[in-house]
Amino acid sequence: MFEAVEELIGEHADLEKQLADPAVHADQANARRLNKRYAELTPIVSTYRAWRQTGDDIETARELGVDDPDFAAEVKELDKERGELTERLRLLLVPRDPSDDKDVILEVKAGEGGEESALFAGDLLRMYLRYAERVGWKTEILDANESDLGGYKDVQVAVKAKASHEAGQGVWARLKYEGGVHRVQRVPATESQGRIHTSAAGVLVTPEAEDVEVEIGPNDLRIDVYRSSGPGGQSVNTTDSAVRITHLPSGLVVSCQNEKSQLQNKESAMRILRSRLLAAAQEEAEREASDARRSQVRTVDRSERIRTYNFPENRISDHRVGFKAYNLDQVLDGDLDAMIQACVDADSAAKLAAAGDAS
Repeated sequence: MFEAVEELIGEHADLEKQLADPAVHADQANARRLNKRYAELTPIVSTYRAWRQTGDDIETARELGVDDPDFAAEVKELDKERGELTERLRLLLVPRDPSDDKDVILEVKAGEGGEESALFAGDLLRMYLRYAERVGWKTEILDANESDLGGYKDVQVAVKAKASHEAGQGVWARLKYEGGVHRVQRVPATESQGRIHTSAAGVLVTPEAEDVEVEIGPNDLRIDVYRSSGPGGQSVNTTDSAVRITHLPSGLVVSCQNEKSQLQNKESAMRILRSRLLAAAQEEAEREASDARRSQVRTVDRSERIRTYNFPENRISDHRVGFKAYNLDQVLDGDLDAMIQACVDADSAAKLAAAGDAS
């Protein structure tokens, strides 16, 4: 582990020299790339230096502790601190997901359960919007298909982090664990006899792709325009502003009708399409490399749930990591940190175990 750190320290020092050269900043794309890597390495370098310093302090305290019991007692505290720094360093050295700093396209889709499922999809949408507001992210609804009772049959949202944030703490780093089937147990608004029903909604999270990341040829697309419609088929636009884009090589289809402008709908649809194509390319690469990354569930089937929202017990359960809490009302109000952190910790532990097995 420590041999790897020494190499990273050398790379960090080299990056520092490059970034101090004004000529490097003439190429903004290269400068951003160097800055990003420098920011990734800085926590590792600072933690390692603290680890080394603590080791020196322990040796000094042991020598002085021969004559002074106060220093002997200090050794225990320093040993504890060094153990914590060792664990932090191990976590920092775990291979990172290269997409962790990316923004995302988040999609929520109603599944089994009819109108109740659509209403639950709306609850999930509000939960994510409130969470984004709590952490200071920007959100933009790209397209939405509302149900008759005010829920959502499907909705796509772009979630964007602040301009500057800690390396590895982008939107994808936190929201990538949300992909899958979310199950709800509650008495629906449409239930007259007070019986608890179970329904589900699906969530798909994909990193938002930049133009340079996904190549789309001019002949790869078929673009159709049509008239937008609201709940129940009611016309809400008298012009053909809705856009449907078909990516012919893959068969992916994306539709957007949220905006009044055909151009705006086309731009939104292209953003969603690029993110889906990037996610598909990454999954294909991972399959070829036999990567065991957890896949997101694409079908909205109650039996393939990742999480259950139990309203009668005010309970939230994540079935992948065994997380359980009785603050469902707060979670739906955007308090997702504890649940997401449980997934992050489980993912880090699995990667550490895999790295240990490999060595």
